[in-house]
Amino acid sequence: MASRNNDYYIERDISWMYFNRRILQEAMREDVPLLERVSFLGIYSNNLDEFFRVRVATQNRIAECTGKAAQRESMRAKKLLKHLVKLNSEYAKDFERAVQQVTKELADENIHIISSDDVTAQQMEFIHAYYKSHLNGFISPVLFSSVKVLDRETDEDIYMAIRMSKAGSASKHEYAFFELPVSICGRFLQVPDDGGRQCLMYLDDVVRCCLPLVFAGLGYADFEGYTFKFTRDAEMEIDNDLRTGTLQKISKGVKSRKRGEPLRVIYDAAMPKDLLKRVLAKLDLDKLDTVLESGRYQNHKDFMHLPDCGRTDLKYPAWPPITRRSLDGPESLLERIQHGDRFIHVPYHNFDTFVRVLQEAAVSKNVRGIKISLYRLAKDSKVVRALMGAARNGKKVTVVIELLARFDEASNINWSKKMQDAGIKVIFGVEGLKVHSKVVHIEMRNGPDIACVGTGNFHEGNARVYTDFLLMTARRGIVRDVDAVFRFIEYPYAQVKFKELLVSPNEMKSKFVTLINNEIRNKKAGKPAYIKVKINHVTDPVIINKLYEASAAGVDIDLLVRGNCSLMPGIPGVSSNIRISGIIDRYLEHSRIYIFAAGGEEKMFIGSADWMPRNLDNRVEVVAPVCDPALKNELRRIVDYGLNDTSQGRIVDGTGANRFKPHEGKPFRSQEALYEDYLAENENEVSE
Repeated sequence: MASRNNDYYIERDISWMYFNRRILQEAMREDVPLLERVSFLGIYSNNLDEFFRVRVATQNRIAECTGKAAQRESMRAKKLLKHLVKLNSEYAKDFERAVQQVTKELADENIHIISSDDVTAQQMEFIHAYYKSHLNGFISPVLFSSVKVLDRETDEDIYMAIRMSKAGSASKHEYAFFELPVSICGRFLQVPDDGGRQCLMYLDDVVRCCLPLVFAGLGYADFEGYTFKFTRDAEMEIDNDLRTGTLQKISKGVKSRKRGEPLRVIYDAAMPKDLLKRVLAKLDLDKLDTVLESGRYQNHKDFMHLPDCGRTDLKYPAWPPITRRSLDGPESLLERIQHGDRFIHVPYHNFDTFVRVLQEAAVSKNVRGIKISLYRLAKDSKVVRALMGAARNGKKVTVVIELLARFDEASNINWSKKMQDAGIKVIFGVEGLKVHSKVVHIEMRNGPDIACVGTGNFHEGNARVYTDFLLMTARRGIVRDVDAVFRFIEYPYAQVKFKELLVSPNEMKSKFVTLINNEIRNKKAGKPAYIKVKINHVTDPVIINKLYEASAAGVDIDLLVRGNCSLMPGIPGVSSNIRISGIIDRYLEHSRIYIFAAGGEEKMFIGSADWMPRNLDNRVEVVAPVCDPALKNELRRIVDYGLNDTSQGRIVDGTGANRFKPHEGKPFRSQEALYEDYLAENENEVSE
């Protein structure tokens, strides 16, 4: 029923476009603080770049396949690409309108984004001085006539194409391009006020004002500058030579990504045709690639870093992370976990609590060793520093680090070398499988060992903006299984059985199917039967089939899905008992929580896996049961609050309309309610 060619299955990439549109809708809402709307525009743009680099690149590759065996998939990919281009074109118009609107509203708040045509003499003097002190030496023009193809330029940057002429020969042009040094100087420059007006400029316009300085001494008199950007295929060309070590393979792959073929170009619509022709010719595009006209500025992901000019009143009110009193104080956190399950829910709770667990383990004489799986790492990772400290203190430390964490490969390679130098045993995952699980095992000398199972990366940066749940427990069955996960990763051909955990690619999918089947049986037997799940993505055909079967049997199914969703709810006789919502708010909803009625004795789980083929079949993922009654109440509250969100919750119905959920009276905002609850509860918690 839910095969990819069925009417009841939405293509993953189309559903992703619907998700990203929800982010764009936030940027268009008048009740969202203005600077947050600007940031949402940046998030939308950044997401779209990554989508083209990865997903559209994949479909392009499939579409280009030849031969009888690949014909069907090639046709499907071509049809999908046409749909994606249509949606992208439609949303691009909304995006441009949103940019224009927030720019106008910023001006109404006395934050003016001025162009090179608007600068005063005083501002021009400042800009020229800025060029000489900051930009000079970081701009290196290249003549188009000097290169055959733009194969050394990266898609992380913005480029300016220049048309110029010498005095007395205005009709005879020469052409050049260069990279804007955004990574060094930032995208926006605050220039001197103009009559009390606070003024910002795009780096693009700052450079336009300085073109005579860039080309000084070459005799050019007239300059025109137009920006463009392109997106390369991000799929890496991993060397399959088995004689090459994994670390070396990934290092080569990261370098090869820079040479990926361009597949999308966005350019200033005002760019003269003769200049545009040279840009496109040097990018060597084919007919399946996307070429889009745009406004004066591209790469709006930099909106995420727009200077606030001191206007914090135009941002969300601060919600400082809460340090739980019951997990604070000088008493041992390890001993508290040994006596009862503990949890933190970031970013509402302070991630430093988990760091404290590792720091205590690094020094405690009662700890023999630490094992941890790491997928993404912060730039100055406190987690890694604690692990290196543990190794220096003689602990046996093992780190599983995933070198294929997309776009974080270089960072993970760097950290892995530092950890090896510190005496940590570093394991580079399992051949052919990404290790995406978020688990820790702490081996104790006295008392039970401890395990941590999370829904998100052990990453301080993510923990400030991603909602994730972290279970810390000494329950014997879970701890034993977590230790077995590390054995499976280190010795993937050994037979390992898991009693408590759901682990992919072993038996996770079949166990989820069994849990859904139990709800079907319970419904037929007249017992309580429902499924409530908070998750990032649902695209696995087997799971979708089973959910349709459960819905047809009368099982109530409520899903909170942030991103890709291939389900089509509300179809009579198929999915009329399925309701899906998606929340976009100040925090990115990232936790995975699974609740099954189980005939009245609810079963609850948390973990790292989405319901996608990649998670269930091609990755090492871990989902753990939650047994403590207080923690189960907390998970129920998180999910129920999300399902009842009428402020930020959209109806996900397979159409991309993203309608807000209806409500009476004041709309309910789940993230705000949770934060207020946690604040109030923390006042009543007692430090143990």
